[in-house]
Amino acid sequence: MRKPESSLSMAQTVQMLQIGAEQAGQRIDNFLLKTCKGVPKSHVYKAIRSGQVRVNKGRCQAEYRLQQGDTVRVPPFRMPDPQARPPVPAAQFPVVFEDDAMLVIDKPAGVAVHGGSGVSFGVIEQLRAARPEARFLELAHRLDRETSGLLIVAKKRSALVALHQMMREGKGRKRYLALVVGDWVNDRQHIRQPLLKWLTASGERRVKVDALGKPAHTIVNLVKRYGGRFSLVEAELKTGRTHQIRVHLAASGYPIVGDDKYGHDDIRLQFSRRGFNRMFLHAWRLDIPHPLNDEVLRLEAALPPACQALLDKLEQRS
Repeated sequence: MRKPESSLSMAQTVQMLQIGAEQAGQRIDNFLLKTCKGVPKSHVYKAIRSGQVRVNKGRCQAEYRLQQGDTVRVPPFRMPDPQARPPVPAAQFPVVFEDDAMLVIDKPAGVAVHGGSGVSFGVIEQLRAARPEARFLELAHRLDRETSGLLIVAKKRSALVALHQMMREGKGRKRYLALVVGDWVNDRQHIRQPLLKWLTASGERRVKVDALGKPAHTIVNLVKRYGGRFSLVEAELKTGRTHQIRVHLAASGYPIVGDDKYGHDDIRLQFSRRGFNRMFLHAWRLDIPHPLNDEVLRLEAALPPACQALLDKLEQRS
């Protein structure tokens, strides 16, 4: 006797989906993974390879980019039971800028930008839950969970494509404020060190400076010194590698206060006992051309109260 399915249900019928303007330009594999949430990637790619997925009645490759007006045949998949997992709690975040094309929010520290890697949901899922009328909401880039500050969300596919191209071409300026351990020496310093991703024995993702890694470039400007023990610096990303600022600063001998991956544990615990329980890295300034009309946007997010209060205490002691 077959055991009843607990968390999965079977979609019994073939779906014929019409592609609109917001879906046009996506790869067929990415479209299916978003449309059939919870279906294993291997099942999606097997369906494409076997011809069960069709576009305009013809077979397609996973790399095919959808066009407006396409008709996509989606075969029956084992779909997650919507009753099996709790709904994502809706949440709004402080809005720094918004128009028809994009939304820029001030993300708090400790909140992931998306679900995955042990996190059931993040900012993007909560925004979608809070804005059910929105037809399109996608992250234009990412911030580490413990990093606060400016985060761009595209509201149109055309805006998302333009933002991704802008970032690939290095247009615009993304600047962060970080409190580091040590007396930062130079007023302005370019750090050009290649970064390589690797996994620890426990499977945790890390990044290190390595000649085999991808090129990475960070510009660091000194903002203020605090008694020779700590320094507030501004870091500008010229490339966008994973953990780039954290690793470049740590490799230079100035780890970020509160960084649990690349920082000093004793310093982190010292500040934690004083009530500061986060990493001091904040995306504070964004200067970018608007993705659709090229108007220059200059956006700022002030330091969170906890960060500002810590600087005030350091100022009193220095």
